[in-house]
Amino acid sequence: MMNEDQVNKLIQRWGDTPEDNLKPEDYQQFKDLACLTQVDSEYFLTLLQDEKNQSMVKSMGCVLLTPLMEKVLEKDKSCDQIQAAITHVTTTCRPHKVLENLIVVVEDADPDAISETLVASVPHLQTGLLRLEEGRASSLGTVLSVLHKQLTRLPVPYTEQQEADDEFGVCRCCTALTSFTKPFLEEVRSNGGNHQEMKLELLNFCIRSLREPLLEAELTPQRDSSPLWLFASHIMVTLDAINQSITELLFFSTKQRNIQMDKSQLAESKGCLAYLLFVRLLALECIPTVLSPEFILQCNVEYVHQLLSSKRESHLLKGLALFERCLERVHDNSLAVNLLELKSFYHVKQSLLQVVTDCPMQHLRESGQKVFQLLIHKLEAEAKHKLFGWLLKSSKHPGVECFIVKNIQNQVESSMKLGNATGWFLGAELLSLLGLVLTLANGAETDLLHNKDKIMASLNLLCYLLSRDKAAVWEDVSRMREEYTQMLRVCITMSRSYYMSELQALRDDHRLKAREARASTGTCLQISTVKPGDLSKRSPEVQHQVLQSSLVTFDLMESLIVRTEEKIPQQTALFV
Repeated sequence: MMNEDQVNKLIQRWGDTPEDNLKPEDYQQFKDLACLTQVDSEYFLTLLQDEKNQSMVKSMGCVLLTPLMEKVLEKDKSCDQIQAAITHVTTTCRPHKVLENLIVVVEDADPDAISETLVASVPHLQTGLLRLEEGRASSLGTVLSVLHKQLTRLPVPYTEQQEADDEFGVCRCCTALTSFTKPFLEEVRSNGGNHQEMKLELLNFCIRSLREPLLEAELTPQRDSSPLWLFASHIMVTLDAINQSITELLFFSTKQRNIQMDKSQLAESKGCLAYLLFVRLLALECIPTVLSPEFILQCNVEYVHQLLSSKRESHLLKGLALFERCLERVHDNSLAVNLLELKSFYHVKQSLLQVVTDCPMQHLRESGQKVFQLLIHKLEAEAKHKLFGWLLKSSKHPGVECFIVKNIQNQVESSMKLGNATGWFLGAELLSLLGLVLTLANGAETDLLHNKDKIMASLNLLCYLLSRDKAAVWEDVSRMREEYTQMLRVCITMSRSYYMSELQALRDDHRLKAREARASTGTCLQISTVKPGDLSKRSPEVQHQVLQSSLVTFDLMESLIVRTEEKIPQQTALFV
């Protein structure tokens, strides 16, 4: 360890040497001093602050930032002196050199200390930026990009308890970033329309932050002390401070040429922004009241589609909530059929159906079905008819088909009420839908159990139609019913015969195994029994239950066929 005289001589030599003549080993030796293995922290701080050493500190001080920041992160017992040393360096050295070295500290952060490094570095980065006289906006953009990139490496807390625990420091980072940007917002405000470059850098930071971390967070306004909610509020304040019109940002793509993000990521960011506005009502006063609910819905479906196309729960929840809120603002039976022809509506229908049918989380599937039903309520009669026809032709999911058949019945019932009559669900237009409903996908080989939901709903619809007027019969409906039920009966007969034989084979197999268990010989006869689907992998008890349940289902189908035969009317009043 050097004594004070040796250290003083080194400092004096470096101070007397022109900066261009300093050698790499000089910088390394000065850096080693900052590791505090050769001098104590208090003495080192005194050296840095000594007036006669300021020329040397200005020339060489930036090399100290990395080792000093490491000491801070190690929570060294002399932390106060170290922080004072860092502050002195950042206020004395050339600001662009300060920023370069601190950026390296942030970029090279240990994966287990990302949040600690970011929080510790932010105040000094702010100091360096505020000291810059030229190029501040571009340097601000670089710093914000580096800080945000590190922030995105951290898992985002979702529940209230996770936020309170803040295990990975995301909340602390968001709070630090809020404080970091405030002086630059004030600078933009005080300069009116100037500082366009700084406004753009702040805009890009807002857009990136909306996607990460805010899209991943729950963002509940009731938790007004939530750091993530406060960060979301700060993002909205920032957009206002830089005079960024939220209406232009959300609804007019030509205004976004300078946003540095690919199209899908930008749609996710805007989806989060729309969610904050229309679902959480944050800064909703920014949206002009002259914009119609239909226009807002039409503009937002692109973002809804992007969110619903994700596999992440937080994205799906926000997409469903945004779609639901936009639909709620629209009058029932008002959305015109031409909306369904828009590419954005086609995509959002597909992504919503995918959530309803394929999402592994039940609460999201149920929410998706609720939103889909709301969409149907908002469509005018022709649009409903077109949607139902399209789904019956394209969907191969029995649950979706059952859902549509039930909705057709609801529309027929509504159309028959006084004052609600519409040709789209009575007469010839209804026939076109019935032609799609009363079909079996694979004829006599249709899997009745797989398609039972649609089949039962179709038979119930037939019963409903035929019971509306006891004196009515219509030749086409009668023919469609007869063709459908005849084919269905063939399927039921074939399926019942197959399942009864499987049930008998199961019983025979059970008796054989019982005899073998009682047999005194060691001979074993192997019998292989083929079961429907993967039934053979289940226990005999479960197999027996499934087979019996299948036979009961066939009986129910047959009983509904009989009901349709009993309700055949005699006149054509309903369809004229």
